[in-house]
Amino acid sequence: MKLNKKFLISALCIVLSGSLAACSSSESTDKGKGSSAKTKITYWTGDRHDSEFVKETIDRFNETNKDNVEVELVIKGDDFDQALDMSFQTSEPPDIIRVKENTIQTFYKKGFLAPIDEFLTEEMKNTFPVMEDLNSFDGKRYSLPNYGTTMRLIYNKELFAKAGIEKPPTTLNELVEAAKKITEVGKSNGAYGFAQNFKSPSSALGRSARVIAEVSGYGGYGYDFKTARYDFSGYKPIMEAFKQIKDDGSMLPGVESLDIDPLRAQFAEGKIGMYLSFSAEAGVYQSQFPAKIEWAAAPVPSIEGNFNGASGFLGGQWLAISSESENKEAAWKFLEYMYDESVLQQYQENGFGISMVPSVSAVAAKPEVKGIEGFLPNKYDGVWPVYPTVPVHGMKSDDAFVKYLLSGGNLDSIINDLNTRYNAALDTAIESGEAKAEPISDFDPAELAGKYVK
Repeated sequence: MKLNKKFLISALCIVLSGSLAACSSSESTDKGKGSSAKTKITYWTGDRHDSEFVKETIDRFNETNKDNVEVELVIKGDDFDQALDMSFQTSEPPDIIRVKENTIQTFYKKGFLAPIDEFLTEEMKNTFPVMEDLNSFDGKRYSLPNYGTTMRLIYNKELFAKAGIEKPPTTLNELVEAAKKITEVGKSNGAYGFAQNFKSPSSALGRSARVIAEVSGYGGYGYDFKTARYDFSGYKPIMEAFKQIKDDGSMLPGVESLDIDPLRAQFAEGKIGMYLSFSAEAGVYQSQFPAKIEWAAAPVPSIEGNFNGASGFLGGQWLAISSESENKEAAWKFLEYMYDESVLQQYQENGFGISMVPSVSAVAAKPEVKGIEGFLPNKYDGVWPVYPTVPVHGMKSDDAFVKYLLSGGNLDSIINDLNTRYNAALDTAIESGEAKAEPISDFDPAELAGKYVK
């Protein structure tokens, strides 16, 4: 198979992620009041799982830096992308932006990000891996890696035992049946078999349907790398299974307005049998929502029990500087502080994630967090190529699928419509030079899995 090595560079690390604390509303540091000489910059992030650590680190930077720079931390929720778009429209964007594997391409294309090459020392260039289309575009770097994450099925061991379920589901049919059995024994006490945070369709399906599709051999974002076309047909059995769980009454009531933190809180109280999510959950149930139940993490189920692909590692970027920042040098001083190896080492050792930076992962200790063993890389984990993002007209795929799950409709028609609109958008993006998409004729998603298990 002729996959570019840029897709495999994440083998430099073992990928996990955890968390300690969360914050559902904006917060800000406020150091050095009365000092008009300070250069004040803002950092926007959508992350809440590591917010306590980040806030403490920013406070320390504000108190100790010799450059008179003061950073204000602003934590957004699931509306991060929309809020960032609006900030650029109103000419009030942040100086520093948290970028992720599913946003950095879009932010780059929109012109939100400034290259950081001019600030990088030779030592930093050698320390931080270049990952094309994940932290580097057209020969310029826009971010540096910190940590990554794996995806798992998180389940309540006590509800499984009560329902007589001996092991986690490995197929969609087993997932549906397990949800039904758990609801039958738990409903009288307010416990249901399954839940998703449908308040944010992209967040809900990005942590569930995407990874089920990937381990089953389908591109998790509907893109077929072998043909270089969008094809959402692989989502059909997944959506049918989720719809069946909803129709059976096996899904937690109110999921249409459920955000991820309220979902976690319900799980910690023993009200949810299963859900799918990132490896951040290990830290969540240690500190943010201390679990009152015995829980564990297992490999995600595939469509029919056959693992023809890989559960995608995610990561490769962390912080970026806004193209509109008037204080880029000050912003870089902050990035330089955050990317110091001592900070990145603390990030891992405090249970937030295992580093994607080789020099850090070589010396940092593995976090001691309950449940972390379930998120260790296994033979199904692997790095997928980067798919082309396109500005599709009309309803996005996640919104269309969640609308189907909640309200019904003709699934075949929905999928055909998505294929038509996404491929039209892809063709337009290719013609304009905004996207590149070439078939990988010998692409085999099964070859992506298990390369990083030592």
